[in-house]
Amino acid sequence: MRIQRIALSLLALFILSFPASAQNQWPTRGWPTSTPRAVGLDPRKLADIDADIASGKYGHVDSFLVIRHGRLIYDRSYKHDYDRIYGEEAKKQGPLNTHDPTGPYNYFNPWWHPFYRRGDLHTMQSVTKTITSVIIGTAIARKEFPDLSTPVLKFFDESKVANIDDRKRRMTIRHLLTMTDGLDWNENLPYSDPNNTTILMEASPDWIDFTINRPMSREPGAAFNYNSGASQLLSHIFRVATGIDIEEYAARHLFAPLGIEKYFWKRTPSGPVDTEGGLYLRAHDLARIAYLFLKGGLWEGRQIVTSDWVKESVAPSISTSRGGVKYGFKWWLFPYGENDSRLAWAGSGFGGQLPIILTDYDMVIVLTGWNIPPQRSGFSHRIAIDRVLGAVIDHRPGGLK
Repeated sequence: MRIQRIALSLLALFILSFPASAQNQWPTRGWPTSTPRAVGLDPRKLADIDADIASGKYGHVDSFLVIRHGRLIYDRSYKHDYDRIYGEEAKKQGPLNTHDPTGPYNYFNPWWHPFYRRGDLHTMQSVTKTITSVIIGTAIARKEFPDLSTPVLKFFDESKVANIDDRKRRMTIRHLLTMTDGLDWNENLPYSDPNNTTILMEASPDWIDFTINRPMSREPGAAFNYNSGASQLLSHIFRVATGIDIEEYAARHLFAPLGIEKYFWKRTPSGPVDTEGGLYLRAHDLARIAYLFLKGGLWEGRQIVTSDWVKESVAPSISTSRGGVKYGFKWWLFPYGENDSRLAWAGSGFGGQLPIILTDYDMVIVLTGWNIPPQRSGFSHRIAIDRVLGAVIDHRPGGLK
């Protein structure tokens, strides 16, 4: 009897301790779930956001996820008839349809956008840039990628590169990561404008050559200038530096450890991976990559990227032209609010791809959508942060409540 009593006592202790141990679960095989109130969020406020999305207030939003304390506590998806919405534009050649109208660079073609072949893989657009930076961090953690101060031209045959001057010789990998490369590039125009340099690049047969051959307009490191071509150069540099295609490297050393089994990655016309905007993921898997950074690069006891890389990636390397917004290694850094200078870490993808990390609240928000011209804009980072933080009723940063 005494043995039975001891066994029952141990079982009771195990049951009582289970919620605390469950707190340390990793979402490798799926996100553990909870309720908003259990993690200190007002379910009515989240329901209000959901209702506004469903009503079309923010245009075409495809998914809305909120994760707090490692638990998926809000998970919504929204259906849109993209054949009807963009069907006419899909038939017309233009800046957002520069190649074969049935191909992957027709942004109105519902076979390719926003979902890959009408499935559950969603285009990441320029969030691809952020994930490319994470992959580089993975290679650095494995000591398989060069120092960021390495000149970009080291990875090219200079005899085949146009417009070389001393400024181009001083351009480094770090400059590509921080959008301070100094190349002559105008991506401030709408993507519907054929004079946007990225649209010209995507219309060209070789995106790497198009970008590296651009003339310089300023000293590298002098100023932020958003440049998708700079991110595309990283595809070439990664292959030359490591001897491995960046997609294969990501599949083996980033996606597999995180449990990301399903993805698609577009290729550019000449073959290299599209590291400026070609990745497709499920929203739940995008959240895993954000969660990796929330946890300082650690995953199930393994350091996928170093904590130093995380810190350096989200350090405000340079100010952008947006009020108060700064930029790191392909990460956007947004103030929490008008009178709150704390910085949210975020990706930003054309059409409404928004992974947002709020470290002070132990929270990840993911929004996907497909608001492209001529449709109205969807969520901005500021609106998403404001509205979700408006649902917080427990401001303590950790632990199930």
